[in-house]
Amino acid sequence: MQNLLNIGEQAPEIKSKAWFPSESKISEFKLSGMRGKWIILAFYPGDFTFVCATDIEAFMSNYEDFEKNDAKIYAISTDSVFSHKAWSETSPRVKKSKIPLIDDFNKKISTDYGFLNSDTGAARRGTVIIDPDGKVQYFAIHNDALGKDTDHIFTAFMGLKYVRETPAAEGHVCAVPANWRLGKRALDIDIVNDIGKL
Repeated sequence: MQNLLNIGEQAPEIKSKAWFPSESKISEFKLSGMRGKWIILAFYPGDFTFVCATDIEAFMSNYEDFEKNDAKIYAISTDSVFSHKAWSETSPRVKKSKIPLIDDFNKKISTDYGFLNSDTGAARRGTVIIDPDGKVQYFAIHNDALGKDTDHIFTAFMGLKYVRETPAAEGHVCAVPANWRLGKRALDIDIVNDIGKL
């Protein structure tokens, strides 16, 4: 069993080539060079597959909302950057995407992040959200047959961003309740006086 990431720990470094469809070029990607931005890592099993193409398409439906809130989306599979390029240029869904596709052909990233499926050699489907300090704040792996709910991922990201940007007073905790949505208030909890009130 691979070790899973811990919430609040520094995300493992990523240094790899990536296909950047907006620029139609292959470039180096380094995670530590992205400090100051929120990073959404969308892991998926493979190029030229059906559910994976819908993941990319779904993220594009939220793409501008992520961007205007200082978040960058990157997709990762254990395919080569050349496979990423070919998929991006031929898939009807993926060819509309602006999301860079990171090469993990040597499986190092998937291994470091706990996403490698040892039975198939592919990455499992899931998502990691990394804060501007490079720390893991959200981690999810699920069945490969289940496509991502990008509305949920965006809401989770915005909840994490709200908590980060809303410092609590001394003796209080700022927290986002279940089923929170944008525009709703979060919880300002007095850790002594509010016991038993929620």
